[in-house]
Formats: sequence, C-alpha cells, structure tokens
Amino acid sequence: MNMENQLTKTPENLPEELLQEEGKFLEEQMKRLEEKIGEFDGGSLDRKTYKGISGGFGTYAQRDPARHMVRLRLPGGRLPSAQLKFIADSIERYQVEKIKLTTCETVQLHDLTAGQVPQLIREAAGAGIICRGGGGDNPRNVMCSPLSGVQPGEYFDVMPYAEAASRYLLTIAGSIHMPRKLKVAFCNGADDSVHSAFRDMGFLAQADGTFSLRIAGGLGANYKMGLLVDPKVKPEEILYYIKAMVDTFCEHGNYENRAKARTRYLQETLGPEGLKEVFLANVEKAKKTGGLELKELCRPAAAAFSQPSGDSLDRRIPQKQPGLYAVKYHPIGGLLPREMPEKLYQILKEIPKAECRIAAHGTIYVINLSEAEAETVLRATEDGARTEFESSVACIGASICQQGVRDSQAVLAAAVKAVREAEIPDGALPKICISGCPSSCSAHQAADIGFQGAAKMIDKKPMPAFKLFLGGSDQLGAACFGEPDGTLLETDIPAFLVEIGRAAAARGLSYGQWSSQYPEELRALVEKYA
Repeated sequence: MNMENQLTKTPENLPEELLQEEGKFLEEQMKRLEEKIGEFDGGSLDRKTYKGISGGFGTYAQRDPARHMVRLRLPGGRLPSAQLKFIADSIERYQVEKIKLTTCETVQLHDLTAGQVPQLIREAAGAGIICRGGGGDNPRNVMCSPLSGVQPGEYFDVMPYAEAASRYLLTIAGSIHMPRKLKVAFCNGADDSVHSAFRDMGFLAQADGTFSLRIAGGLGANYKMGLLVDPKVKPEEILYYIKAMVDTFCEHGNYENRAKARTRYLQETLGPEGLKEVFLANVEKAKKTGGLELKELCRPAAAAFSQPSGDSLDRRIPQKQPGLYAVKYHPIGGLLPREMPEKLYQILKEIPKAECRIAAHGTIYVINLSEAEAETVLRATEDGARTEFESSVACIGASICQQGVRDSQAVLAAAVKAVREAEIPDGALPKICISGCPSSCSAHQAADIGFQGAAKMIDKKPMPAFKLFLGGSDQLGAACFGEPDGTLLETDIPAFLVEIGRAAAARGLSYGQWSSQYPEELRALVEKYA
C-alpha cells in the first residue's frame, strides 16, 4: 500500500486497508512465528534468538519459558466497545488470569502457551487490533493524552493526529530497519501523562493550534529530556517530522551497541545543535518529496486555555461537553481483574459513544457518559485505587519479565497493604513509580518517589533491594528527573513509606507540601532506611 498517496486521499478508509495489509503479512509471516515458537518451546532455539524474532509480532516469552505474553497495540490508548469485547472474549477463551495495562497505553495478556500465541495474534487482527511492532526494533504504540477530545483545559483534540501517525508508522514498519524502538506521543496541553517532554518524539499542543516538538528524549540508562527542535509544527505536517525522525535514527543511530541504540544518544553523538540541524534538514527533504500532508484532518482553531475542572482525586470527571462525564479506574498495579473487560463491555455496549481509554499510568478512563451512566461505571469499578498513593505505577516485575531484577508488583502490593493498615490519609503520600530493573518501565525517574530494582550488600551478601529516586516530576511545564538517593532493602520499603505518610500527616500537609517545607525530616528518613 502506498501510504504517501492513500493518506491524503482517503484517510477514512485506511483502517480497512491497513487490516488487509496486515492480513497479507499474517499469511506470509505467521507460519514463521509458529515454526520459531515451536522450536523455542521444544528447546532447539535459544531465548535471545527467539526474542529477536518474536518482538516484531508483539509477543515475548516470560521468565518461565513455557509461558508467553501478547501485547495488544491500541493506537492512542483507544479501546472502543468492539475491541473491548474481543479482549473479554479472549480472556475467557484462553483462560487468561493476568492482564496488564502498560505504560505505552496497550494491554498485555500473560501466561499464554506457545500454541495459543499465533492464533491469538490472528484473531486480534480480525478484531482490528494489530500486534505487529509491539516489541523489538520497531515504532511502538503511538501514545495520546487519554482524555483528548473531552478534557477541560486542552488546547485541541490530538487523537486524530495520534491515529494518523500510528497508521503511517504501521505501513512503513515492515520496510525500515531501525537500531531500536521509537516511541511517539501526543499531548493535548492539559497535562503530560504521556511524557511528551522526554519521548523519542513528543508533540505538545499549543494555544495557536500548532504543536511544539521535542525529540531524542528517554528514560532508563542515560536518561535525557527531549530536545526542542520546532516550537510551531503545523498539525497537517506531522508525518513529515515523523519520517524525518525515522530517517535521522536510521542514518545516525548506533547499530553496533544495543545499549546505545536509542535516539537519546544522538544528543551525544551529534550534539544538540548538530542533531537539530540534521533532523530539520530531513524534515525539509521529506516535504520536498511530498505526499504526507494530512489535508483531510481539520486544522485546529486557536484556543484560549482554561484550567481543567474537577477534583483530580474524584473518579468522576466532568468533560468539556456539558452533561457528560469520564470515570477514572485504576486497578492496583495496573493489573486488570480478568472479569473487568466483560463487566465494562456489558455496560458500554448500550452506550453508543462511550469508550475506554488506556492511560500511560495503568489507568482506564471511560468517557462520554451521562451522570447516571457514570454512576453505573463507578459502582462496577469500586475495586480500584482509593487514594492518590494507590494509583501508583509498577511494571509487571521479575516474576514475569525475563529482563526483570525485582518483583515490583509484590513490593507495591505490600506497600499498599501497609499504608492501608496504618490508615495514612489521602495525599500524605504521592503516587510512586516502581520499576523492577533500570529500564524504567514505570517511569520511576520522573516520579516524586521512584524505585528501581537493585541489590544491596548486607554482611557481604547481595540482598533484594531498590534504588531510591527523589524529586522527579512529569508535570506539564515542570518535567524533571529525580536522582538516585540511596538503596533500600525490599523488605523496608513499606515501613519507609508509612513513616513518610505519618510525618506528612502529623504536619497536616500533603507529601508535596511536607517534603518542600520540611526537607530535613525527609532526609532523616532517607538516611534511616537508605
């Protein structure tokens, strides 16, 4: 399919054409996956080689090599009722017990057998969910502000642009060979939950109807803020900039050393100004070639910014559309109860415009609800987070992930239990982020309090532990990284958090107020435990 011709002529038909293209891909490639997953399952193919093959299909083997994960790619985090039904049906058909909402706004189904994986990927394509590029050296799921289009305070709805970017990247994914993955995010200007400030590409909506663009940011090793390369990108021209990023990455990325094969290292190899110059030159080359302008998408009108309305701790959120609401549901640790997709589908199938949106912090928003419908969804989701702290983020952890160092989910569960038992009031602890390894899958480096899986020597023996990060932020306009501040034993983390919560509560302050007004008290607790 020629994207350069099709995108500008009939963008409304692209999903069907893209599914037809995916069908051809499946017919050609699925036999290869079946062959290789069979070899891996039988022990004749090593884990590293299999991972290099399977990632392109959106599937990986877990720590237990007999179990596998499939990542369902959801552009912009959108989960309409039809796809929600597919997930609910798949959970029942394959008896899936572990479902994870990811920080790239996708859904992961875990503990599948080798024989189930290819069939599930085929069925997903039939339901309009493309798994291709869900892992490996590919453009990953394009992210979008989860409440885009309905959020008070947004500059304009960026979802159409996120979806157009996703369609474009999927059409070229099979023909490009990048050094590593590429993450693209679109922020509506009301908040930056998608971390546009430090993605490989971060498009941030502006009041005048344009995007500011940062590139070559990222978390994990050698984390960096994105480099501002253009403060006024015309929305209809975003695909030229995405093509330029792919071209720049392929031209200058490190194909020899995977540890340095992310776009953020281009800020070092080319220098910030050198990278900006090369990138913008590639933008101009793409524009001269032409064919990627989004003519059919209406250019957003200039907007006057107003602060978002509603209490951030209230799960029922008034939309900018009068009389409509969104409901926030955060399952602890982003682990979705297996019955929840079916429960939500049974409610939403009778509400034509309602849909789910997956957020980067492991939260589901259900949008376009009347007041009565919102109450129904609230009752159905009462098992979720009760406080800001319980909305904390944790990666899937080392019990599942073959790359993991520590079990981040177990640590979060223990911390939530301890904080509940101690009756710490809401607000005395912030949302924390726990990553089981340095990969920063929970974005722990951008959290008020973050933890990274590690080891600590006690009596010359390595003990399970986590590095502590303090002072990070993903707030719009104030994004910054926390720095390592000691290492805590895994078993001490719940007590450490309880003491912080008690100290803030004793002062009658939120964590943010307490940590800024009484830094010596926080320092004393860090020194006690770390």
